Amino acid sequence: MSQSAADAARSAGAAPVDQVAVRRVNLVRVLGEVRSAGPLSRATVARHTGLTRATVSSLVAELIERRLLRETDYQQDGTVGRPGRRLEIDGRGVAALGLEVNSRYLAAWSMDLAGRTLQERRLVHDATRQDAGHTIRTLAGLAAELIDSARGAGAHTAGIGVAVPGPVDIATGFVRSAPNLHWHDVPVGALLRDLLGLPDEVSVVVDNEANLAALAERGHGQSRAADLVYVTGEAGIGAGIVAGGALLRGSGGFSGELGHIQVDPGGERCACGRIGCLETKVGLPAAMRTAAPDLANGAAAGAAAYDPQEQAAELLRRATEGDPQALTGLDAIGRWLGIGLAIPVNLLNPDVIVLGGYFAAVAPYLMPAAMRELRERAVAGDAAVCRVTGSALGFTAAVRGAADVIVEEIFADPGRVAAAA
Repeated sequence: MSQSAADAARSAGAAPVDQVAVRRVNLVRVLGEVRSAGPLSRATVARHTGLTRATVSSLVAELIERRLLRETDYQQDGTVGRPGRRLEIDGRGVAALGLEVNSRYLAAWSMDLAGRTLQERRLVHDATRQDAGHTIRTLAGLAAELIDSARGAGAHTAGIGVAVPGPVDIATGFVRSAPNLHWHDVPVGALLRDLLGLPDEVSVVVDNEANLAALAERGHGQSRAADLVYVTGEAGIGAGIVAGGALLRGSGGFSGELGHIQVDPGGERCACGRIGCLETKVGLPAAMRTAAPDLANGAAAGAAAYDPQEQAAELLRRATEGDPQALTGLDAIGRWLGIGLAIPVNLLNPDVIVLGGYFAAVAPYLMPAAMRELRERAVAGDAAVCRVTGSALGFTAAVRGAADVIVEEIFADPGRVAAAA
C-alpha cells in the first residue's frame, strides 16, 4: 500500500493503517521495481512507484543496510540537475539453498539474491536402498556444507527449498507418498530443520520436484509461457503445471501425477502398485531396458547405470552413433511419451510442454514418434498441438527451482533479512 492508498483508507473511515505494514509493502515495491527494471536512480524509482523522493530515499537506505540493494555509477535524470547514483540488486549477503532428493542422487544448489550461483553439489545416492532417515541425514550433511561455504563467503542462508519426487503437503513439509523412494508420510521439513539446527526465521519449504522444475523453467529457461507443462524425465514421471502464470497445485496440492495414469491395462506393475502406468513405459529405467538393455542391470554396468545423467549421456551417444537398439528403443519410448503428452494437451491446452531429465538429452530421437502420436490423439486437431521442447536446465531444474522459492520469499518480505553488522 502506498502513502496515497493509506491516506485514502483513513479518509474512508477505515481503521488506522499500521505504518510498519505500510513500510513493509513499500520496501517490496521499491525492491521489486529495481529488480524488474534496474539499474535505476532514486528519482526514477519514485516516479515509477508514485512514492515521494524522501520516502524512496528512506526505503533505499534500509535496503542498502540489509545488503539487498547497492549503489553503482551515476545516471543523469533529464537534462537538468545533478546526476543520481543508480541502484541495482545486491543480495551478496543473502543465500538461498535448494536441495533435491532423487531416487539415484542428491543435489544441492546455493545462490545469492541476485541469482549468482555460489556453489552446487551432486552426490550419487541410491535412495531406493536406504530408509528415509538415512537419506535425509545425508542430505542434511550436504546442506550443511553449502551453508558453511556461503557463510564463509559472507552470506547468510535465509531458507532452504527441498524438491522431492512425490505428492507433498506444502503446509507441513510432509511427503505423503514417493513410490520410487518407498516413502510414506515422511516429515522432511521438520527432520531437516532439526538435523541442521535451523532457527525459526530460516524457512524450510518442501515441494514436488516437477512443480519446482516448472517454476525454474519459467524463470530461467527458454520459455516464459503463461500456460506451461513441465514433464520430468527420470525414474519417476511427473508434471508441473503453470496455468495463467501461476502454479496449479489442485485443492490438496497433489496435482501433476502424470506418470501414474494408466496407459496400458495389460502392462507392468508400477512402483505405486498399479498396472500399466505411463511411468512403466517412459521412465528412465524403462528407457534403459528398451534402448540399452545391457546397461539396465546396475550390478553389471557400474556407475553409469546408477547416475541418471550418465545414463542419458550414454543413450544419446549410442543414438548419435546409429546404434540400432538405441534408435528402435527411443522411437518406442517416443510413441508412449506422445500418448502421455496427449493427456495434458487435451485437458489443459498449454502453450508449451517442456521435457526435462533424460527426455531433454535425447529429445531429437524421441520427438518424431512422440509428435506423431500426439497429433493423432489431440481431440481439437492440429490447432491444439502445442510446442514441445527440451528443457534448457536439464537435471538441474528441480534443485534450481527449490532455491528460487526462497529467493521469491525474500523479495516478498525483505524485512526478514537482518541489517549488516
